[in-house]
Amino acid sequence: MSTKKTPLRKCVVTNEMMPKKELARIVRTPDGEVIYDPTSKKSGRGAYLTASRDVIEQAKKKDILSRHLKTKVSSEVYDMLMAEIDKENK
Repeated sequence: MSTKKTPLRKCVVTNEMMPKKELARIVRTPDGEVIYDPTSKKSGRGAYLTASRDVIEQAKKKDILSRHLKTKVSSEVYDMLMAEIDKENK
């Protein structure tokens, strides 16, 4: 019997292929709202980030999510994302 494949996704900042569970998914919903999606099941355009403060700060500095989600991403979204990542890593 074969083992199940681990789904891989690419981080939009580091361009590294990593297991989906190690990444944070940010979604632009059909309404145009940008939210953090811990379940990876919400519909909309998604982007994956490595779940670390350094990568999120780098994405904020270069405004990478705005490019990938094709909408303006406010700094509050990045701050909320950092808070969520800190909460999950405890």
